[in-house]
Amino acid sequence: MVAGRVLVYGGKGALGSKCIEEFKKVNFWVASIDLAGNESADVNVAVNLQQNFVEQESAIVKAVGDALKEEKLDGIFCVAGGWAGGNASKDLAKNSEMMWKQSVCSSVIAASLASKYLKEGGVLQLTGANAALQGTPGMIGYGLAKAAVHHLTRSLSKKDSGLPGDSNVVAILPITLDTPMNRKWMPDADFSTWTPLEFIAELFVKWIKKQDRLTSGSLVQLTTKDSKTALTVANSDKKDGDYCYL
Repeated sequence: MVAGRVLVYGGKGALGSKCIEEFKKVNFWVASIDLAGNESADVNVAVNLQQNFVEQESAIVKAVGDALKEEKLDGIFCVAGGWAGGNASKDLAKNSEMMWKQSVCSSVIAASLASKYLKEGGVLQLTGANAALQGTPGMIGYGLAKAAVHHLTRSLSKKDSGLPGDSNVVAILPITLDTPMNRKWMPDADFSTWTPLEFIAELFVKWIKKQDRLTSGSLVQLTTKDSKTALTVANSDKKDGDYCYL
């Protein structure tokens, strides 16, 4: 008998794959949404890049509903995204469009899925960025998209957002994740300042079990130093108890 049901948006990527691995360890049924399937997932839903955004949303919502067969999700974890540099004089429109599709569109579809299939008291996690808390002149498109995810997170946590009652909506704001691709392209970096994928995946498992949850609407900075990661809520409207150091 399964312990519960979760969905990972971006389930074929480095972080998404680690999340699926950790959820399977604790006997969760897992659905993955991505361009390609993850063999460890119970169900795979493919994103069709030939469809426009509205068509993608409709197809994904239907496919997830068909897979759930009247069941509900305990959590939706959207770890899809990407990165692109560039300023106003270099590929601004091109990179902004790409970042919007990778980060904002995936987050919006995750929110739509949550409105239909998330249990009351369930978790909706989105992925912002620490850099987008301020200006990002060398990566404007990236900053625009991530700032939009931050706004979406705060909005979904409020009354009348359309989500089920007591939903816990949280965005993680990483700096640099310790992925094989990052190590390949930045071999001389200080890896002790990179956040391990295992840390994030294990944190998500805690949240799904209603452990160490933060206030809905929180933007959670992930800061790693000497291979130890601290969580700090970045919102200006944070309340006492919104800090968690691990």
